[in-house]
Amino acid sequence: MDFYHTHSSASDYRREELIKKIEHAVSNLTLEELEALYYDMTTKCYIND
Repeated sequence: MDFYHTHSSASDYRREELIKKIEHAVSNLTLEELEALYYDMTTKCYIND
């Protein structure tokens, strides 16, 4: 049971680390790049409006 808890904590930490890196990268995109990313993500069903 301790292994699962440790693994979960490590996974949670890694997830948060990746989210921060992605947020930073997205915040530096131009409007055109954001629109292209949005289009790509909606066509792949990562974003559903």
